[in-house]
This record gives sequence, structure tokens and C-alpha cells, in this order.
Amino acid sequence: MAEIAHGGQAAPSLRPPAIEIGVIGWMHKNLFGNVFSSILTILAGAAIVTTVPGIIDWAIIRAVWVADNSAPCKVAGAGACWAFIADKHRLIFFGTYPYAEQWRPLAATVILLGLIIGSCDRRLWSRWLMAYWAVGLVAVGVLMWGGVFGLTYVSNLDWGGLPLTIIMAVAGCIFAFPIGLLLALGRRSEMPIMRWLSVAYIELIRGVPLITVLITASVIFPLFLPDGVSIDKLLRAQVGLILFEAAYIAEIVRGGLQAVPRGQHEAADSLGLGFFHKQRKIILPQALRMVIPPLVGNFIGLFKSTTLVIVIGLFDLLNSAKAALTDLNWRGFSIELYIFTAAIYFIFCYSMSKYSQALERDLNKGTRR
Repeated sequence: MAEIAHGGQAAPSLRPPAIEIGVIGWMHKNLFGNVFSSILTILAGAAIVTTVPGIIDWAIIRAVWVADNSAPCKVAGAGACWAFIADKHRLIFFGTYPYAEQWRPLAATVILLGLIIGSCDRRLWSRWLMAYWAVGLVAVGVLMWGGVFGLTYVSNLDWGGLPLTIIMAVAGCIFAFPIGLLLALGRRSEMPIMRWLSVAYIELIRGVPLITVLITASVIFPLFLPDGVSIDKLLRAQVGLILFEAAYIAEIVRGGLQAVPRGQHEAADSLGLGFFHKQRKIILPQALRMVIPPLVGNFIGLFKSTTLVIVIGLFDLLNSAKAALTDLNWRGFSIELYIFTAAIYFIFCYSMSKYSQALERDLNKGTRR
């Protein structure tokens, strides 16, 4: 299509260079843009060519998918033993929860995942969503513990697997987030007592590893309780996890608060808003929007950190999976087990990461130039 050039004469249309369009253009831009990228592309291509065919052959073509025992997996030339995962999937997913009652943690997991997925839709962000969460959490507690509506009581010492991982991660996020907000506001408060208490808490918690907090909550804290008083082990671990995460969330939110321009504070003051109205309606929304990536990164870390509860005798997804290896009939298939478990963690963590990116783009539409 010709274009009208300056002076009224038609100028011939020119196609862009072949190196800038199509597949060649994409490869030039993403794979061979410079010498360093070209070397990395060649090395990565060589690694893929030499390893991927072998992985496919081991994981799919020569894999044993169904077997009553490990004998077919130990035959010379056999590939991955996925029959081991199929045989132990209940132990991996539900730990030592009673076999006949495992539909209950399954239902609880479905409820929690439904609430999480529903909460990702901004159109559902309302006070009703909080009511749904309250009802859902009660339903999860009833299903997991039982003891009512004809359900058999199951002690939380028997909880394990994926439901325990999700419950601890979700409860950690829900309760640690508001505590972290208050600590962040307290650290920036003009009242010295509030500021120094917040600073002391944050620095003290951030100064020790999570495993120390869990051991303190599980072993040391009960030593200070009066005789005859006992607090549930799972509850103590959950509280320790919440208090630990709250300190990190506080620092992330504080970074967002510092990034809000001072003019926004002055504008809110000029409107005569009180401290809490100013924070809730003007400052915190902007601060939280800027710290979505580190917040989600912290939540992903929390999801993976639940594996540390093994130090107090609780079996999350990873540790329930490792327990499956103690079966003498299926020993020697740890690679398949860790690949399967890693795939589950990857699905959850990658989904959170992609959602945070989409949410960040959506919330920043109004500020994008």
C-alpha cells in the first residue's frame, strides 16, 4: 500500500527487513541478539538435545505405570516407577489421616481451593467474600476434626499431606497479613512507644530462623505454662508461623509506605481525614499496589516453609511423601517421589506467581503511561 509522501507524490511502501519479522525476527531478538546470547542459546540447545530424549524415554516410554509391587520396576531396562506413586498416593496426599475418612480432607481441600480461586476474581471482592471465607473455614474445621454431625473425631496429630500444607499456608496468610499491616504502621508511627515496640518485635523475629520459632513454640513455650494447662501442638506451630510471617510482611509493607509520595499524605491531611481513614482510603491502597511482587514472593515462601513443621512431628505434603519411602516393598524410588512432589509445589507456586503478575498489571492500568 502506497503512502502519500511530502509534496503529494506517492512513496513506495517498504517491507521491514526480514531479520526483524516472523520467526527469524523473533529468534534474532530473543535468542541471537548478541554474542553472549548466541553462546547461551547454543549451550542450552546442546543441553536440551542431549538430555530431553533420555528423560522422555525414562519418564514415559519405559515407565512402569501399573504394578502391585516393585518387581516390574526393578527389571533391567525399566524406566520410572510411577506405579509407586499410584500405590502410595493416599499416604502422600493425606498422611496418616484414617483411610476410611480421607474424603473429608479431600472435601476440605476442595473448599479451600475454591475460596482461593474465587478470591482471585476482583469482581467478588466484597464483604460477602469475607462471609464466604468465615463459613468455609468453619466447614473445613468441621470436616477435618469431625466429632459433630455424625463425623468421627480425628485428632489434628493425624492430619498430614496436602490438606495440612494448604491449611497452614492459608491460615498463615490470612492472620499474618493484618498483623503485618499494624506492625508496619506502628513502625512509622510518631508515637515512640508504638514505634519502638514494633521495631523490637520485627527485628527480634527477623533475627532468628523459622525453625527456631517453631521449636520455641513447640518445646520451650509449654515449659512456662501452669501445670495441667496444655495448648494444641498444631495451634502452637500455626501461631509461630503467623508471628514469623507477620514480621516479614511488616517490612515489605513499610517499603511500600515509604514509596508513597509525601504529596499524597499532605493531600489526605488537607481533606481533614483522620489517621485510619487516610491510611485505609489513600495511603495503604497505593502502598500495597507497589509491593504486590514481594508480598506474593513471601506467600510462596510461606507455602514452602510449611515443610519445617516436621521438627515438631507434623507431616506436611513433602514429609508425608518421604514417609512413603519407608515401605520396604517400594524402596529405591525416591527420584519419582521427589519429581511428583516438586510438580505439586510448582503448580501452586507458579499459579501464585502468574496471578500476582496479572493482578499487578490490572491494578497499574491507571498509572501506566
